Order: sequence, then structure tokens, then C-alpha cells
Amino acid sequence: MRARHDIPAGTLHRISVTSEILTQNRLGDPATRAVVIYVPHGHDGGGLPLLVDIVGYTSGGPAHVNWKNFGENVPERLDRLIQDGALPPVVVAFPDCFTRLGGNQYIDSTSMGPWATWLTTDMLQTVEGQFGCGGHGKRGLFGKSSGGYGAIVHAMKYADVWSAAACHSGDMAFELCYLPEMPSALRAIQKHGSIEAFVRWFEAGPKYPGGALHDLMTFAMAATYDPDPSPDTFCGIRLPVDLETCEIIEDRWNAWLSWDPLQMIEAHTDALKSMKGLWIDCGYIDQYNLVYGARRLKRKLEAAGVDHIYEEFNDTHSSIDYRMDESLPFLANALLK
Repeated sequence: MRARHDIPAGTLHRISVTSEILTQNRLGDPATRAVVIYVPHGHDGGGLPLLVDIVGYTSGGPAHVNWKNFGENVPERLDRLIQDGALPPVVVAFPDCFTRLGGNQYIDSTSMGPWATWLTTDMLQTVEGQFGCGGHGKRGLFGKSSGGYGAIVHAMKYADVWSAAACHSGDMAFELCYLPEMPSALRAIQKHGSIEAFVRWFEAGPKYPGGALHDLMTFAMAATYDPDPSPDTFCGIRLPVDLETCEIIEDRWNAWLSWDPLQMIEAHTDALKSMKGLWIDCGYIDQYNLVYGARRLKRKLEAAGVDHIYEEFNDTHSSIDYRMDESLPFLANALLK
């Protein structure tokens, strides 16, 4: 059921993208991926800007087009914003980037797969080729949490592809958002005997306690930021702490930190300055402490003279899709400059 019945609905197209690129993962994940494309009412996509929705951990892009109780899914939100004149017509792609370990940070990893490469090549070329949207200077991406992380990192590393990005409550300040999870991950290993035993127990179901999802996330981050090159290591997962004492292993933790946006920014300020639009926000009662990283990023952007929008809002990390009402018009208008 649509939240608004008095406005025309855009069209959703579901395509499959099969890519040799994605066979390069150690999780056994499929190389054929669904991408749902929203095209606004009255358009075929030709000549419109393209936005790509990269979602948070535990989700996949197509989930954002599902029916939603007591609210709007993203296509319904787009319909309303376009109808009300707040948002210029845009095409939005919702790619499935879900993995065996529960999610994605949208960077290249020898364990998780070359997701940044896939997003910026095969996925993008397929969508633009079929719908005539996007193109140089008219591509943006947005996301929350892990997706927010992916958005800001892509703005740094792939500014030749993307021209605008919105980071909602993105992962950063790794010592605040990831290190506190390490003791729980060690207890999970102790309980099950190994990381592999834990993952297989989690997969077997039929249920899992809530904390187990956080442990799986920690293992997913390990496979993302510092995968073990040894083929004998399950899914390439190794932690940056001593498994007995939880002491930091400096070289491994430094590998994680090299992917922290707060550490990356100094080497990528020129890329960020080239963006047509950069949006960053976070709830100031975010339960994962991400607001402190967002504030640090804001200071670094200001010090480097990077033009951006930064906002804080009175909310947590959860159920904040309404923030798209602010960021999506900003992105679309930036791409039309």
C-alpha cells in the first residue's frame, strides 16, 4: 500500500548483473546481482542524474524498495519529493551488495570481493547503458552507516566517477565504533571454538541472539579492512587483537586504521574539493558513537577548505531514513550544476 495515493508513481525495473569481477571473493558469494532501478513518472531515464543507494550493514539495496509499514519506502519518498517540487527528477539504483558475512563496506577486499570496482564499473555501466542516465558529472551516491562509510570513502577514492555523495551516520573513528566490540567477538570465539564454528552456527539458525549479529559484523569488518592472505584462514578473517588478552596487534590495527575516513582524508582532500556536493550528518545520540567521528571529520574538512554540508539531528542511529528528505534534493541539485 502506498503512503500517498494522490501522486503518480515512478517505475521500478529489476535487472541482473553478472560480473566476472565478483567471482573474486572467498565467501562463496554469487557473482550475479540484482539491481532495482527507479525511474520517475513521465521519464524513461534518459539524460537524468543517477543516484546509487548503498545501504547499511545487514541490508541490501533492493530492501529499500519493499513495502514499509507506517511510512514510505525509498521509491515512495522519491515520488513525494519529486511531486512536491523538492527533488528534481532522478534515476536511483538499488544494488544488491549483501554478503555471507552480513553486509558490505563497499571497498575492494581480497576476502569480501572487489565491491568498489564492481560499483564503479560493471554495475554502473550496465545501469547507465540500459537507462541512458548519469554519465560524467551526473552521478552521486548515498548511504547510511556502512553505506555512509562507503559514500564518503568513494568520494575520496573515486571522485573521477562520482560527483556528489551523502554520508548518513557513516562508520569512522574506528577506535570508538569497532574496538569496543572486540571483547564480545573474543567471547564468541571462545564459546564456539573458532570463527568458522561461530559463522556456521550463525548460518544454521533458526535464530540467533541479538549480540551475535554484532560479532558477525566484527568478523565482516576484519575480512574487509585486513583480510588474512593465507588460503587456510576461514574467509580470510583475522582480528586485530590478541585472542587471549584482547591487546591490540599494532600492524593489524594500523591496517584497519588506514581505511578510517579520518585517517584517509589528508591524502584525498583534492578529490573531496572536486565534488559538486558533499553531505554529512549524524544523530547526536548515535548509540555507536559515530557522532564523535563525524564531528572530527567536519573539523578536518573545514581545516582543509573542503566545501560541504554538515548537520546533526536529535536522534539515534536507527530509523533515520527521513534524513533523505534533506540529502537527496541536495545531491540531485548539485549534480545539475
